[in-house]
Amino acid sequence: MLETAPLSDLAWTRGYTDPAWIRRFTSQGRELSPSRRVWRGPQPARPLPRAAADLEALDLATTDAGPLKPADLFAAAQTDAFVVLHRGRIVHECYPHGGQAHTPHFNASAAKSYLGLLAATLAHQGLIDRTAPACAYVPELAGTAFGDARVEDLLHMGTRVSYAGRPFDKAVEAQRYQAVISPKLRPFGYQGPTTIREHLLTARATGAPGEEFRYENGNVEALAEVLRRVTGTTTSSLLSEVLWAKLGAEEDAYYILDGDGVEAACGGFSATARDVARLGEMLRCGGAVGDRQVIPQEVAATITSGVPEGYPRRVRLPGAPVTSPATLSYHDLWWILNDPYGSYMASGIHGQRLFVSPGLELVVVHFGSQVVSPAVPPAPLAQAFVRIGVHLNS
Repeated sequence: MLETAPLSDLAWTRGYTDPAWIRRFTSQGRELSPSRRVWRGPQPARPLPRAAADLEALDLATTDAGPLKPADLFAAAQTDAFVVLHRGRIVHECYPHGGQAHTPHFNASAAKSYLGLLAATLAHQGLIDRTAPACAYVPELAGTAFGDARVEDLLHMGTRVSYAGRPFDKAVEAQRYQAVISPKLRPFGYQGPTTIREHLLTARATGAPGEEFRYENGNVEALAEVLRRVTGTTTSSLLSEVLWAKLGAEEDAYYILDGDGVEAACGGFSATARDVARLGEMLRCGGAVGDRQVIPQEVAATITSGVPEGYPRRVRLPGAPVTSPATLSYHDLWWILNDPYGSYMASGIHGQRLFVSPGLELVVVHFGSQVVSPAVPPAPLAQAFVRIGVHLNS
């Protein structure tokens, strides 16, 4: 059963200790902040065929309290949407808290991985040099931690940074980033940056880039600015042109915007679970939708094989206890599971996941509103996804 976070644990304030408030934020972003749509394109939606599979009695994980059934997992993760595709067919779909299939849901940091796809695709096309410093594309970032780092470093969270002279603390900086893009989350008397670009200009390097993995939103926002300069278009239009309009999506997606009208690329993206599943299925099929190649096959193939030399081979998800084993790898803003099935995922706070497993012929989308707190153990989502895939292939 979900425990209530203690009042002393307010890493995420203004209601982030209440799943009901989180759910309002994750499902109603357009009503709380300005936004820009990611157009689904003019083509009809690509059908998702269905095939029956009974997962209700399946043991998804083993915990101290015993086996975890799907209903237990949904309760622990405060699940809002759950879609499972096996061999391209929906075998399970549910919306436990009254959501609807056509309603976009906050993807949080899972959106970082989608931006990684855009960057990797443009680099494959020769439009971006991964070895060039970001300031070669965004001159005003020269002298900042992100501008002096290579595009490759941004894609691998390879900068060491301090904002406005503060000692770096990931949780504190995550809150300060929220204050930048959302006036409602600014404390009384706030005097800090009010746009993403202003925020990036306060970043100073505290060490050489390319030597350490440090998960930080600024890497992604700087990368998004590089892509905007190279293409001359918005992040929303670029994502639509390269991906969304080619997937056969049912619905427009959208980004929330800062005060300059710039997309919050590192986590302000919302889309339906079905359409994110279509994105995952495209990746599972080597970057193709039917007989049309959406992204280069090489880009899809190197998600799990391209960690550059010098970067850590094993890392942990943000928020994972430092005592937990580092079993994941990180490449082009994707999390690699290093399991026997070639699985990888996009991951976001509160339980947002896009899980792709070519070896299991599986795509899983999970959207949630779970409290982030030491008092609330994270649900074993990836373990459960693998268990589903093994079961469906048995």
